[in-house]
Amino acid sequence: MLRSSMQSAVTMGQLQQKLDIIGNNLSNVNTPGYKSREADFSSLLVQQMDNLDNEGENPNRVTPDGIRIGTGGYLAGTEMDLSRGPISQTDRPLDVALRQDNHMFQVQVNNNGAIETHYTRDGSFSFSANDDGSVSLVTSNGNPILGEDGPIQLDGNFDSFSIQQNGSVMVARNGEEAQQEAQISVVEAVRPRLLQAEGQNRLSIPENVDFNEAEILANVAPENNAMQQGALEQSNVDLAKQYTDMLTTQRAYQFNSRAISTGDQMMGLINNLR
Repeated sequence: MLRSSMQSAVTMGQLQQKLDIIGNNLSNVNTPGYKSREADFSSLLVQQMDNLDNEGENPNRVTPDGIRIGTGGYLAGTEMDLSRGPISQTDRPLDVALRQDNHMFQVQVNNNGAIETHYTRDGSFSFSANDDGSVSLVTSNGNPILGEDGPIQLDGNFDSFSIQQNGSVMVARNGEEAQQEAQISVVEAVRPRLLQAEGQNRLSIPENVDFNEAEILANVAPENNAMQQGALEQSNVDLAKQYTDMLTTQRAYQFNSRAISTGDQMMGLINNLR
């Protein structure tokens, strides 16, 4: 009874983490470029009890001999679904969708004074004015988008601009024909499962990983880019699946809670024996 209560208590804590993951997916269903997460469970330590004196007494037994007593389940990891979400037309010039799977924009992030490079598929860009009159191309959170020569900055006095399929930023000034003034840098995640979530819909390379950066990410040549201006990639969260997983997980949580309650009642009966 005590063993079953401990198993249920351990599993309930892990199920709560799965519910948190599902809740995070549901809250980001309308976040551009968001990738759904899924919890992977595994069994904790299993104790093998050999309770058969003669293994040959059960020749027709299909399962292994003995009894295996577990100690509950645990959240082994979180898998990210990197499949491309649906593309929606916005007709907003600063919205850019990546049409190739595993392609990502590079973002400059100031992490407590340390300049880091993060990655995102959220193409909801905007212009941020600088003190010198120029403008920077930034994400919805204000982080600069990186080009081939660093953060993309343009002289603020222009008539129009456009972003081509290959990532070229074309700018027209003084009524003249548009010229390329920047190139959006894109990388391909060769080993996307190694990337870790950083919040604000960004990913990064973990510090303690057995691969170098070139083995995880590869630079994409401009001719291999596939961008669509005036469109955004939506999240790939499957609402039906998330609600189904939530109900299933809640049922499992209730089952383990009831197991603890039943074990407590049984121990109460034992304590009341005369």
